[in-house]
Amino acid sequence: MKVERRSIEYIPVEERHGKARDLFPIWFGANMHITTLVTGAITVSLGLNLFWSVVAIIIGTLLGAIFMASHSAQGPQLGIPQMIQSRAQFGVIGAIIPLFICMFIYMGFFASSGVLGAQTLSHAFSIDQTWSIIILNTFCFVITLFGHDLIHKMQKLLSWTSVIVFFIASYLVLNLPLPAGSWSSSHFDLSTFLLAVSIVATWQLSYAPYVADYSRYLPITTPPSQTFWYSYAGTIVGTIWMMVLGVLLTTAIPNYLDNSGGNLAELFGGYALIMYMIIIFGQLAINVFNLYGAFMSTVTTFEPFIKFQVTPKVRMGIIFFITALGTVLCIGGQGNFLSFFINFIFFISYFLIPWTSINLVDYYLLRHGEYSVKDIFDINGSYGKVNWIATFAFIISILAEIPFINTTYYVGVFAKAFNGADIAWVVGLVLPAVMYYFPMKRKMKAFENEGEDCKSVNEYTVYSSDID
Repeated sequence: MKVERRSIEYIPVEERHGKARDLFPIWFGANMHITTLVTGAITVSLGLNLFWSVVAIIIGTLLGAIFMASHSAQGPQLGIPQMIQSRAQFGVIGAIIPLFICMFIYMGFFASSGVLGAQTLSHAFSIDQTWSIIILNTFCFVITLFGHDLIHKMQKLLSWTSVIVFFIASYLVLNLPLPAGSWSSSHFDLSTFLLAVSIVATWQLSYAPYVADYSRYLPITTPPSQTFWYSYAGTIVGTIWMMVLGVLLTTAIPNYLDNSGGNLAELFGGYALIMYMIIIFGQLAINVFNLYGAFMSTVTTFEPFIKFQVTPKVRMGIIFFITALGTVLCIGGQGNFLSFFINFIFFISYFLIPWTSINLVDYYLLRHGEYSVKDIFDINGSYGKVNWIATFAFIISILAEIPFINTTYYVGVFAKAFNGADIAWVVGLVLPAVMYYFPMKRKMKAFENEGEDCKSVNEYTVYSSDID
């Protein structure tokens, strides 16, 4: 196994490998961990009963995964990481705005998943929790250093071992006694239900900034439909399974979330160590995703200003710095975890959803997947330094979401009027799509009339050799 040689550059045809079906275990395994389980359990913490929590999880997952898998389908066609492709919408410099937000997202999930993994490791082996964080993050650093192919192998192993162990866990959980009325469909609270759907949909959208990173090595001839459906199927099966398990555990076990990993493992009795190991492996795997994404975003942010080659030593230095920063956040965020995590999920949705709307409208409705990869790496290329249409649509959409926000630290005027229902995510999807599509279509039409239409990505398949 060698350290991955590529970072943010185009993956040339001769280095493409794998099949679309490899994406199913990637995204199935990406959800088979207790951070997903805790996210599902939040729906109960909000006040929904078991029945309406399960309905919210299914609806939110099916909706959010559409956008997640649509990003995944971009990978084989473009052959570049997800966030650097944002330069085609925001401009080479303008893309730094969503990049900074994504870096914050990666660090937030790295910290939250790291804390959950460390709690489990500490409980299982009586190791100090701070040292547990350091141990797990060291493993994350090593795996991320080797990169793409090792991550794929790790996810396949996690997927198949998780199926066996969580099948047994599900059987045990389904046999736990539940409070009376848990499956009742009465006492429906629309505002809380919409809030829960928003949280679950945001969980899927949180993968959007790096989902194409794991499909970009696939052959360019890979059908987009296959890339979409294998990603979609993998993520919805893993997510719904784990989130529903979280709802059942939270409903059946008082104060379950105080020690989510330990309480789950203890259901196995004398075989608890097996469950502990799977939980720790799952947290390690998802944090590798977060660290790999943070590395890609960091390189993409600095690349327009400092042209540098990402050698193995440079790669090691950047990943080490990000790991150290994430470790500090993990250690500092050990207390009051659930409150932090709920607010973090809400926070990222308000920024991430407008970005995904602009990206998908540009890719599927305006350019139909045809981009100049060479110009994506050129600060003076056809995409320009800053695309003010995308920038204004992004910023104004975030501001427009504020009146619809419902969080523990702020409730918008429209959220109050709707009895607490948080529909900011709907505003964040629709408004930027409209604000970006029509002005950008006119701008592209003007370029076409001047004979400056963008060329197809296929004309730049040799570009990787220019930047090596």
